[in-house]
Amino acid sequence: MTPLWPASGAHLLTPDATGWLPPTPAWWQHWLQRPELALVADSCPAEHRLHALLAADPLAPVPAPLLAAIADADVRSNHRLFLALRDGVQAAGTLQAFYAGLFRQGAITLPPLFIDLLVQAMLVHLLGDDCSAWEARAAELLFRPQRISLQAGRVLAADSATVNRLGDGGGFGALGRLLAEAQVPLRSADLQVLNADNAASYFHDRSHDGTERHRFVLDLTHQVPKTLATGVQVPLTLAHSGLAALARVLQCWVAHLTGARVTITPLARIDGAPWRWHVGLDAEASAILNDLYQDQPVDADRLARLIGLFRLEFQDPADVQPALAGAPVWLGLAMAPDGQLRLKPQNLLLNLPLARRS
Repeated sequence: MTPLWPASGAHLLTPDATGWLPPTPAWWQHWLQRPELALVADSCPAEHRLHALLAADPLAPVPAPLLAAIADADVRSNHRLFLALRDGVQAAGTLQAFYAGLFRQGAITLPPLFIDLLVQAMLVHLLGDDCSAWEARAAELLFRPQRISLQAGRVLAADSATVNRLGDGGGFGALGRLLAEAQVPLRSADLQVLNADNAASYFHDRSHDGTERHRFVLDLTHQVPKTLATGVQVPLTLAHSGLAALARVLQCWVAHLTGARVTITPLARIDGAPWRWHVGLDAEASAILNDLYQDQPVDADRLARLIGLFRLEFQDPADVQPALAGAPVWLGLAMAPDGQLRLKPQNLLLNLPLARRS
């Protein structure tokens, strides 16, 4: 199988005995080829000297005067942030240890892009070679912002940067309209709804220069109504539910970074069990769930932005705080008023009621 997201450089990392990823010099050299850090035609002499130093030894200390001599302020800042990331990950020992500790340090000074690239590299190894196209595409929600469209009862997630590049008129908007009218997967558009016919193409979605295109749209619809011969409608769970794929990814994510084995199940609504703990997977969902939990009014338009609900259960009661043993944790996923979705995987590390380990 084609390596998952080769641009992440994850193939340059080898898991240790615990499955976590120690950084390697080759991986840091890969970072220096990213657009934010790579040399360009008008790079100044100081930037060339810095790149030569790091090409020879990606872990070399960088003298402050050399960094300060870089003429372009943005380039200088990018390299300063990169060096802070490099030194932080090296000190932590693994990508996972650095990531887990990052959000407990207070204010985050690293750019979101750098954090997303850490998440992407971790997910490559976490998903492995046997993941489905739906799981891989759902995993992108953990490190790439999405644009959500509601079409004829379906919830579609497209890569936000791709939608912006194509333009709403000829990109996601047109796709959504055609999907709503025809109710069939599209095969020959700039954006394609991931389905059984094109799933194999997901792993080869590259432009001629090898750039990942992120063209596939994930259908986050979990259930659709089906009318029986008697005229009665019953909910039909989709065979390739994007929410189910996301649930499987989140299960692996929690187990990998916390050691707690959990089962996460997509739901249509919260009912049938006590509501004692919840976690929003994004800022919008956190706010909506907080208001619902506190019996605050939530208008219909805002509630409609809650596009995913899940029930999380701990497989081992010892992993959860004793006062909450046996109670489910409700998870929510929501889009912002402008249709953007920015899932925050760190919320599952910071906000689950995990038992303290001695």
